[in-house]
Amino acid sequence: MKVKNKLRLGFGFLFIVVLFFGATAVYYIHDISENSKVILQNNYESLSFARQMRDVLDNNDFPLNNSAINKFNIYLEQQETNITEPGEAFFTHRLRTDFRLLMATPEISVQHETARNIRKILSDIENLNMQAIIRKDNKARASVANATLFLGLVGGFTFLVLFSFSVNFPGFISKPLNTLLIGIRAIGLKNYKQRIHFDKNDEFAEVANAFNDMAERLDEWENSNLSKIMSSKLRIETIIEQMHEAIIGVNEKQELLFVNTAAMKILNLNAQKIEGASADDISKNNELFRYIINEATNIKPLKIVVDGKDCYFQMESREINVPNISSDKRQALTIAKNSAGKVYILRNITEFKERDEAKTNFIATISHELKTPISSIKMSLKLLKDERVGHINTEQQQLLEHIKDDNDRLLKITSELLELSQVETGNIQLNFVPVQPQEIVDYAITSVKFQAEQKGVKLEVVNDAGLPQVNVDVEKTAWVLVNFLSNALRYSAEKSKVIISTIKKGNEVEFSVKDFGKGIDEQYQKRLFDRYFQVPTDGQNKSGSGLGLAISKDFIEAQNGRIWLKSAIGEGSTFGFSLPSA
Repeated sequence: MKVKNKLRLGFGFLFIVVLFFGATAVYYIHDISENSKVILQNNYESLSFARQMRDVLDNNDFPLNNSAINKFNIYLEQQETNITEPGEAFFTHRLRTDFRLLMATPEISVQHETARNIRKILSDIENLNMQAIIRKDNKARASVANATLFLGLVGGFTFLVLFSFSVNFPGFISKPLNTLLIGIRAIGLKNYKQRIHFDKNDEFAEVANAFNDMAERLDEWENSNLSKIMSSKLRIETIIEQMHEAIIGVNEKQELLFVNTAAMKILNLNAQKIEGASADDISKNNELFRYIINEATNIKPLKIVVDGKDCYFQMESREINVPNISSDKRQALTIAKNSAGKVYILRNITEFKERDEAKTNFIATISHELKTPISSIKMSLKLLKDERVGHINTEQQQLLEHIKDDNDRLLKITSELLELSQVETGNIQLNFVPVQPQEIVDYAITSVKFQAEQKGVKLEVVNDAGLPQVNVDVEKTAWVLVNFLSNALRYSAEKSKVIISTIKKGNEVEFSVKDFGKGIDEQYQKRLFDRYFQVPTDGQNKSGSGLGLAISKDFIEAQNGRIWLKSAIGEGSTFGFSLPSA
């Protein structure tokens, strides 16, 4: 049976009980009212008529006058129509007979005797009605007592019924609800094995069936891959949220996937509803956000003021690729990667930037201080080799040559450190002038010609005809080419050759230096232009400071050029750079 039908029956039963109690009370009240009405309207009127007729006899002299006779006759007629008790008709008939006798007898004595009989009859009528009143009063009291008893029983029964209903009926509703509540709490604790069963076929049973179906589906979902994916997603979002780096995720539709707290603080997006918003819409009102989205590939650090402090961030962007598995007619599986958006990362490098600046200042200071005594040592070596100072033997001459080589190497390192400090502080002073590429090559060859002659290495120059001018800083560009030639001579065998090429490629002029030495292992090539990186040597050649190529890269890129190398073990190495033509 449905719950609503049970409720209807329950409240219908209560209505019937209340209606029965009310009807019983109305019945007994009506009965008591009728009994009282009979007493007042019948017996009381008979007593009133008897009193009136006695008053007529007592207040008039005999023989009675016509007025008195008329009054007596009126009251008697009324009494004759108000006979309600057994025996009352007999006394009323006698009263009529004696009254007629009173009217027909002329003698005064007889009239008085008749009047006494009439009074006696009136007293009998009064006594008869008084006894009736007492009897009816007792009957009414008995009715009241019975009504009180019966209404008390009915009221007690009704109270018991209502009390039982009030105690049991809420449990009829609350027990299934409590069972459902326990089940829902179990589901909230991820106990998807929880089930609810009701024996009755009602709405609660339907709710229980729906609950069990939901729990079963949740259990299936919990054990499915989707649940694991969602759990992984939540873990990843938590990790992203707690990372110190600012991270922004954008899908392939340029809609924001996530922005962690660090990014919101840097981009000042606290008061904006950004999840699911369009990146283009946010870019319209946020210049920094627009710059990050459009210039994420910029390798230069980005300076941002955060909480009143200058902070530096390194921007990165990474493509979100998802695999797309497809099959052809031959059922061959093909796995391709489709872009699902991008992740933009701002790494806070403020601490490293400050350390780098401190290091640069330290290097610049130390290099500047070292250059003076090293130059003095070089001058002293020259004086020692002068015969006017004194003659030295062969062993001393060899020692002086070693000291000179080490001193030159140390002077070169300090010069490179000074150049590096200029690069790192952004104080590179470039003097752009239009110049023929051959002039730069000639300048570099002149600088290393003596070194090449001592090792017996031939410097071969290959130039394209009609090369255009390049608008560059001649000194810085020649320094790079000299660095390439010095490295090539260092790692070249005696009696070998080094080729210096200058060719035109499109709108650029390409300078390259090719040696035929041992070559550079591929694992070291990507790091060769990093600062302080040195390729491990075999002990035959002295390695440099690891700064020359890094400084060369900065010099060339500062002139809008590009630098590169090609090398293979056993085939030698080619270092080159390209500069835009004027």
